[in-house]
Amino acid sequence: MVTKARVTAEDLWRLGEGDIRRELVNGEVVEMAPVGGVHGRVTLKISRKLAEHTERHGGGEVLVGDVGFVLSLPTDPERVRAPDVAFVSSHRLPGGQIPEGFFSGAPDLAVEVLSPTDNPLHIQQKVRDYLEAGARLVWIIAPQAKTVTVYRTDGSARLLREQESLEGEDVLPGLTIPLAEVFQ
Repeated sequence: MVTKARVTAEDLWRLGEGDIRRELVNGEVVEMAPVGGVHGRVTLKISRKLAEHTERHGGGEVLVGDVGFVLSLPTDPERVRAPDVAFVSSHRLPGGQIPEGFFSGAPDLAVEVLSPTDNPLHIQQKVRDYLEAGARLVWIIAPQAKTVTVYRTDGSARLLREQESLEGEDVLPGLTIPLAEVFQ
């Protein structure tokens, strides 16, 4: 019998950046297909709104580009997830700086923008992973449906429609993003 060697977060880091988006789940590298144009546009709009808010009010860093977060879950201590957009509060930045490698722990806010090929079960697992690892807020944006589902640490979730607005809640106080602007 041949057993596969378990890949670590360090192994994943050494694979380097490239054309393939990757996460690490249960010691196995999960490759993800490139995303489409609508996904890219929605990701840009959300990240721009978050960045403008943090530039005005401070409080942390907005990250895009599939930045890796080692989530250190009880059943998978080296799970690496890479949200489409993330916000990390200043007090969670190691030494006040953005690390060269993967972040240790979850972002305060993880944002995933759905593509038509995304598996709903995989997306729900990502939500669970982020929240179990300490994320305070998760936004799942569905461009085709023009909705956003907001997940919180208390287990509650709320579906927002195009005519409503996203709120930064206690993670990004004062942030309001009209969804009509995101989906236009």
